[in-house]
Amino acid sequence: MRPRPFPDDLVQAQQEWSHTYHRLAHRPDRTELRRRLNQLSTAVLFHPYWQEHGRTPAAWWELRSLGRGERSWR
Repeated sequence: MRPRPFPDDLVQAQQEWSHTYHRLAHRPDRTELRRRLNQLSTAVLFHPYWQEHGRTPAAWWELRSLGRGERSWR
C-alpha cells in the first residue's frame, strides 16, 4: 500500500510530538515539555488535513509511524 501524502507541517509536528514525548518520559518534572506536548497535540489533532481526509485509524497509525521515523513518507 502506498503511503498517504501527509503535509510536511503535519509530519513535522508529529515527529516533534514523538521527540518531546520521549524527552518528557525521561524528565517528567519538566513543565515546559508538558506544555509543548499539549501544543503539538493540538496542532496534530486539529490540522486542516483531517477535515479533508478524515481521521481513520489507518491514517493515524501511518502518521504515528512517520513521527517515529519508522519509514520514509515520500
